Amino acid sequence: MVTQGLSGTIGTLVFSQRGGQTIVRMRPQQGHHTFSEEQKEHQRRFQRAILYGKTAIADAETKAGYQQAAKPGQSAFNVAVADFFNAPVIERIDLSNYTGKAGDTIQVYVYDDFAVKEVRIRISNADGSLVEEGAARTDAIGYEWTYVATQTNESLEGDRIEVFVSDTPGNVTHEEREL
Repeated sequence: MVTQGLSGTIGTLVFSQRGGQTIVRMRPQQGHHTFSEEQKEHQRRFQRAILYGKTAIADAETKAGYQQAAKPGQSAFNVAVADFFNAPVIERIDLSNYTGKAGDTIQVYVYDDFAVKEVRIRISNADGSLVEEGAARTDAIGYEWTYVATQTNESLEGDRIEVFVSDTPGNVTHEEREL
């Protein structure tokens, strides 16, 4: 009862109001703190996330997408910042339908906390020469992506299939398989 509605500082105590409750905490200590390189990198990454969030909500279409994904009490900005920190996940790469013929398919199963923007496939020979590269197409849900081969690949032995998955903030997840 005594602290109800109180806000401000008394000595080393800081009083504030949040959700109808009075919060009491110690005043932060001012001092010289030396941050490690890892802490500095985390601070820089957080700054980039904040910049991304501001840029994302400045675009009406992007903001609407993030707002639609927001949970109660969450803003489009919060969802955008969280999306910046979470790269897409490649759950599975299915090469069972790829035999080296044009028209064969490669299935990739991916997800992201917000949305997967693109899945690209690169097929290389054992010597590193490029067979083909292109974008996969997705199902209606955005979880299963299918790449249809356009070139005939005579010898699969030692060939490499690379998958690149990107999300809205530009995070890229990369995985490769050797045939």
